[in-house]
Amino acid sequence: MPELPEVEVVRRGLERWTAGRTIASAEVSHPRAVRRHAAGPADFAGRLAGRVALAPRRRGKYLWIPLQDGGEGSGGAPGEALLAHLGMSGQLLVGEPDREREKHLRVRIVFTDGGHDLRFVDQRTFGHLMVCELVPDAFGGTGDSGNDEEHKGGHGLVPEPIVHIAADPLEDAFDAEAFFRALRRRKTGIKRALLDQSLISGVGNIYADEALWRARLHWARPTETLTRAEAARALEGARAVMGAALEVGGTSFDSLYVNVNGESGYFERSLDAYGRRDEPCRRCGTPIRRDVFMNRSSYSCPTCQPRPRRARY
Repeated sequence: MPELPEVEVVRRGLERWTAGRTIASAEVSHPRAVRRHAAGPADFAGRLAGRVALAPRRRGKYLWIPLQDGGEGSGGAPGEALLAHLGMSGQLLVGEPDREREKHLRVRIVFTDGGHDLRFVDQRTFGHLMVCELVPDAFGGTGDSGNDEEHKGGHGLVPEPIVHIAADPLEDAFDAEAFFRALRRRKTGIKRALLDQSLISGVGNIYADEALWRARLHWARPTETLTRAEAARALEGARAVMGAALEVGGTSFDSLYVNVNGESGYFERSLDAYGRRDEPCRRCGTPIRRDVFMNRSSYSCPTCQPRPRRARY
């Protein structure tokens, strides 16, 4: 599933191609793609038509495009947004309007200027789109955004369905001290805590393993035993690995994750722990170990990340 860096790569692409453009129409080819939009596909399409797409924003694995009413005299803070979650295989792609229809096209959004349109393509249809209300952000942030002041809007607002999602580690709104205190109150393993979107958003299985390898912490280390310095190392590890992934377009293990132009990311080549079972640790040479974790996998170095005497799984 795409994690924070992959979603941020998509957000940046959307900002280039959609910000400031007026939506002419939306076509829903598969109703499951808008299943979270309770009023149905027709209402979904109707609430997009005529709206101006502002600069897209992101929190964790979610991204949204604030919608402003079009027409003369419109303006002010947007009240709604197009919210997207890519799921396992969702892709937001831009292309020429006469481009051949993608095999797994679910939603197509056309703009009034006749330029590149926006397509939601999803092979497994686990992702979804919806139009929803924007509400004040409980964490005091604004969601990540670009630098185009002309098309910004919705500062301090987030989509209502994700108001409970915590700020992510790349946001200014992220409170490192509050995160540390929350970790100490929990009785769980550090990796489970990193995957808890109510504590910190955007970190998934891949980047949790990478962050903990950088922090030299075992994934089952009890959170209540962490020192402030150890929690800071885990947080800095997450920020560093996500920043590095962003520089090369994210991590692509197959063709299901691509940017808005259909291009894959290359960070897989730089992974230090995830997926490297029995390969030598890049720090000490010890073979990387794979453990079963929550019906998935955890990868760690037995030497650099020793298993704690007390462990929480």
